[in-house]
Amino acid sequence: MRGRTVRLSAARRLVGDLMRFSIGIPRVTVQRQMNLRALVDARSACDPRPSWTVLFLKGYALLSKETPDLRRAYIKFPKHQLYEYPESVASVAHEREHEGERIVLLSTIKGPEQRPIPELEKLIQEARSRPIAEIKEFRRSLKLARAPAFLRWSLMWLGLNLGRKRARYFGTFQLSVYSGLGAESLNPLTPLTTLLNYGPIDADGTVTVRIHYDHRVMDGASIARALERFERILNGGVVDEVRGLKQAGKPAGISIAGRAP
Repeated sequence: MRGRTVRLSAARRLVGDLMRFSIGIPRVTVQRQMNLRALVDARSACDPRPSWTVLFLKGYALLSKETPDLRRAYIKFPKHQLYEYPESVASVAHEREHEGERIVLLSTIKGPEQRPIPELEKLIQEARSRPIAEIKEFRRSLKLARAPAFLRWSLMWLGLNLGRKRARYFGTFQLSVYSGLGAESLNPLTPLTTLLNYGPIDADGTVTVRIHYDHRVMDGASIARALERFERILNGGVVDEVRGLKQAGKPAGISIAGRAP
C-alpha cells in the first residue's frame, strides 16, 4: 500500500533524543503492592482534594531526603563516578496540546520535599495549563529539539554527564503516570536514576507502586526497602500534612448569637 510520510515534529524529536540516552541504561524495576487507605480517607476529607500526582511527588521527595542513593546519578565526565545532590529536583511529565499534536513535555521542581502540598499543586497546574510559550523549560526544550542532531546530542550528553548541570536541566528523579486514564506503564524509560509510577488506586487504597532504577547506582534490595519506607511516609507524614490542609481550610464556627465562639 502507498501511505504518506509524516514529518517529525520538534516534540517527537525531543522524545526520540531522550530515548536515545535512556535505552543504554541498565534499568531494573521493583514494585510493591501498597495499602494507602489512610491517605485515601485524608484526601477524601479535603475540599478541594489534592491530586494524587502531588501526594506521590511529595512522598517520594521526602523519601529521597532520607535516602541518599535516590539523589545520586551515574555520570561519565570527567570520569565515570557517582554524583550526589544535596536535594531532589523532580522531573514531571505532562501531556500538552501543541500545534495540533498531543506532546509530552517535562517540568522540574527544585526541592519538592521543602514545599507545602498547595504550592506543589500550583506548580503542577501551571505546567499543565499555562501557554507553552510562557514556560521557560518548555520553550528551551522545543528550541533544542529544532537544532541539528549532532548539536542536540552533544548538548544533552554534556547536560547528563556534568554533575552540577544535570539536576538543573533534567532533575534527579522522574514522575510519569497514566493512572488517571485507568492504565499504567510497565517499562518506562528515562535517563535519570529513578522513575516513579503507580497504577490506578482502588477505593480501599490498594495500589501498585513501582520504582524503575539505574542498577549502576544502587541495587534491588535497597529499592525494596525504599518502597516499604515510602508506604509508611505516604500513610504517615503525607497524611498528617493532608489532614492539616483540612484543618487550615475549616471555617470558624458560628455561635447561635451569630458571633464566632
